[in-house]
Amino acid sequence: MKMFFLSLMRRCFFFPKRLFFWWRRREVEHSNASEPILALGRVLENRTVIHGGAVKLLALRDAFSINEKKSNILYLVSSAQPPFSQDLVKKARRCGMIFVWNQNGVGYPAWAGEGTEGHNAPMRRLRALADYVIYQSAFCRESAEFFLGPCLAPSEILFNPIDLGTYFPSPIRPPLSPLRLLTLGTHGYAERVFSTLECLKNLVDAGCDAVLTIAGKCEWPQGVALVKREIGRLGLTARVTLLPPFSQGEAVRLYQSHHIVLHPKYLDPCPTVVLEALASGCPVVGSASGGLLELVDEESGVLIPAPLDWSQMITPTGAALAKGVLKIVPHFESYAYAARIRAEALFDQKRWVARHQEIFISLLRNRRIPL
Repeated sequence: MKMFFLSLMRRCFFFPKRLFFWWRRREVEHSNASEPILALGRVLENRTVIHGGAVKLLALRDAFSINEKKSNILYLVSSAQPPFSQDLVKKARRCGMIFVWNQNGVGYPAWAGEGTEGHNAPMRRLRALADYVIYQSAFCRESAEFFLGPCLAPSEILFNPIDLGTYFPSPIRPPLSPLRLLTLGTHGYAERVFSTLECLKNLVDAGCDAVLTIAGKCEWPQGVALVKREIGRLGLTARVTLLPPFSQGEAVRLYQSHHIVLHPKYLDPCPTVVLEALASGCPVVGSASGGLLELVDEESGVLIPAPLDWSQMITPTGAALAKGVLKIVPHFESYAYAARIRAEALFDQKRWVARHQEIFISLLRNRRIPL
């Protein structure tokens, strides 16, 4: 009974906002065009900085006709959904539009806790409505099948795309002394950042001249303050730079001015920062979990072994990260070259867009079964 009243209160609370979006979407209609005309749920509108799951939508926006009112394909990303996505999808399907769903990661107990099912239930419903599902990695598919259940829609795996003309190695690399380490992105839990600080401490204690840049938002309570306190406790104040969330242009400069990217996040599905790092010629040291096992090979980085455990976050220790860094340093140029080659082979945005074109055309022709 308590859950019923809580659900009722929630529905009442969000009803005015839901009504607003219903009214805004009342003019959505199907286009009979033979070429793809995409709707993206207005996810890119009114954003000064595009990040996370929405970044890949920029590639679609630049490659295809976009019309949020009259289109033949609705394309949504699980990690960058518009408000009341299910209402939008049902409206689009009633109008005869094709719905393509791009599936990132899912909620699991170590990350979402008691909110795991609340996080996953909307994705389960939306994926079930899809005409086609694109998984960002094999790990994304496996975790979705485990937590969301089976899906009858045809699907395939397409790694997130990188603009190789934007992200590329600097023609003039900084000297390896000091060794410039970088960790960046949205830092969702403390251990992810603290382990990189411990890595730096281990390197310095081993006689390696190294510095670390931490860029992006620390999302846990008092995150920045706690990171600064840990920096002071480890005696690393002169060796660590803290930067706020960054733009794409700032990200390019960050990669090109550093040597190695540390990405200790556990069970990361398909992190764009890792793909950008590889494209920029930065080897990656991270957790051998989630999608990283598919993205980083032994020639382009070092991954720290980790078991699969949905109940706890298993972050690599600073000592393990430092060992990985020291493995790369004597062969840095070889690792950096291999990183770029891997990005060109697997993450080229042009091929990603071209495959989407094939999927869209086939869906429009056959309504369900793509090439």
